[in-house]
Amino acid sequence: MKKFILIFLFSTIFAFANGSFVSYEVDGKEYEGYYSSPSKDAPLIFMVHDWDGLTDYEVKRAKMLYDMGYATFAVDLFGKGIRPNETAEKKKLTGELYQNRAKMKRLLYAGLNKAKELKANVSNAVGIGYCFGGSAILELARSGSDLKSYIPFHGGLTTPEGEDYSKTKGSIVVFHGSADKSVSMQDFANLTMELEKAGVSHEMITYSGAPHAFSVFGSNRYHKKADESSWKRFTEILESTLKK
Repeated sequence: MKKFILIFLFSTIFAFANGSFVSYEVDGKEYEGYYSSPSKDAPLIFMVHDWDGLTDYEVKRAKMLYDMGYATFAVDLFGKGIRPNETAEKKKLTGELYQNRAKMKRLLYAGLNKAKELKANVSNAVGIGYCFGGSAILELARSGSDLKSYIPFHGGLTTPEGEDYSKTKGSIVVFHGSADKSVSMQDFANLTMELEKAGVSHEMITYSGAPHAFSVFGSNRYHKKADESSWKRFTEILESTLKK
């Protein structure tokens, strides 16, 4: 019996070490995140997906981070199995959360709580997000969560009415394409001024010629130089921010 238990535990740990989808419930609905960890107490990257849901893209980024010695919990903000392909459905799903920021925050914190249940090192963690996920990670920053840094890649940068960065505890680093037609350079400048006014440590970086979603491998918007440059700076920030 003991041998069986040991084999089961080893198999479970091995599966998580190499990455697994994990289910959890929020307000009576099932969600499915992705967790990987190369070692006990590995620094954690809390990741928020783009508007097409948690897909192979986020898993690939998690694997890249795994190879660098970081754990990743990719949170699910849409629901288990909901991976929209049509633009109208993507707009509907993201629009519902943009209009209900309280729900967005509940889902973000539910992901953090699930990461804690999995023994992820949430006290030594940063948050990142892609496009829609970038907007969501800034929502988490404004909520006053305890992550050490919040890093949107080509994310939405506007602050909802009635919100500000007065509760923000960690630093903010923004990676933005100056050819982005969805998120303007005025949005970028406005956020810079907001963070300066609030006294939030920040780093704002733009990449010439880079469009919205510049880091999405294989897409017609992929911008190799911006992707590689932002990833390089991102890894440097992880090295200086997180304890290994």
